[in-house]
Amino acid sequence: MRDFLVNSLVASAVLTLALNFLPRLFPNATRKAEQEVHRRVEDAWADREPGDGGPRVKVFFPWKAMLIISIVLTIVVNVAGAIAS
Repeated sequence: MRDFLVNSLVASAVLTLALNFLPRLFPNATRKAEQEVHRRVEDAWADREPGDGGPRVKVFFPWKAMLIISIVLTIVVNVAGAIAS
């Protein structure tokens, strides 16, 4: 179990570093993505009606899928831990 904890911590640190430094490796792609987001926001504001309070945004939050995936992953991790020990 101790090895699993150490591996998880190392993987977490590596993934955090990768997600922080990958955009620096491709600055043009990051800049283009930022410009695209700004363009879309401006388009959304330009398309609104005069009496509108702001753009209407539908937010999709897949809470059922997240709950099911969380339960399945918990079972997988517990079974893998039981098999490993």
